Amino acid sequence: MTEARPRPPRSAIDGVLLLDKPAGLTSQTAVTRVKALLNAAKAGHTGTLDPMATGLLPIALGEATKFCGALLDATKSYVATIRLGQTTTTGDLEGEVTRTAAVTATQAEVEAALEQFKGEILQTPPMYSALKRAGKPLYQYAREGTEVERAPRRVTIGHLTLESFEPGELRVAVSCSKGTYIRVLAEDIGTALGCGACLAGLTRTRVGHLNLADAITLDRLGALPESDRRTPLLPVDAMLAELPRVELDCERAGRIMLGMAVEGAAPPGFVRIYAPAHGFLGVALADSAGHLQPRRLVASKSRES
Repeated sequence: MTEARPRPPRSAIDGVLLLDKPAGLTSQTAVTRVKALLNAAKAGHTGTLDPMATGLLPIALGEATKFCGALLDATKSYVATIRLGQTTTTGDLEGEVTRTAAVTATQAEVEAALEQFKGEILQTPPMYSALKRAGKPLYQYAREGTEVERAPRRVTIGHLTLESFEPGELRVAVSCSKGTYIRVLAEDIGTALGCGACLAGLTRTRVGHLNLADAITLDRLGALPESDRRTPLLPVDAMLAELPRVELDCERAGRIMLGMAVEGAAPPGFVRIYAPAHGFLGVALADSAGHLQPRRLVASKSRES
């Protein structure tokens, strides 16, 4: 019997991989596969995509996992396919059909309906979601046949346009704030049109300033020689490009790396901080008095310029 070769120890890899997630894969499974392909010690995603959804899933590795929150709060963009005249238990095609209706809406009526959902709106989270009640995910209640009361939440639809319209199906481009459920948006559009609807397909095209066009598939990553699989990685600070950049001299950099506040010219709010010969140091909070308080710092071995 041939003995299995021991797996090499995991590597401390720091950076960000833009993954084009395929349909049928959970976000966590995608992270696990990326970790295996890169033999990475630590990784995490920056915002869940449903298994049926495809598209951009930024995966943080090593020190970059400290800054995942920057993209959790970022605006996200999608292309969604909405099936009209069909309502399901889950709000998408993975659920059981609960109602069908004739579709009589014209393109003009569809475009008028979309206008209702632009800007700040109230949206009730779906039962089939990972939100928790009494420590238990809502989807578990749903699978048990229990309906739990959910309070509507304010979300913002920044962009919503009709890309194509065919009898029974429409395709829209949408950008939205954190916490928006595109499945619920599809259902609400169907309600506004009087025929019901569910989500038939979803592709995430953008997260903050990061684009699907720059992403790599698992197949392409796996086809690369092992020595080249780190080539697509972006630096640790790639998720923070929308934050103001502050350069520190060596003296202030040394103090802030010890957890001390330092002076720094920056607008109030979170900033990314750098120093000569050290590169990226982490994230600090600038106050109105011109002081920088360290919030998340990278380990010295991981500093990127």
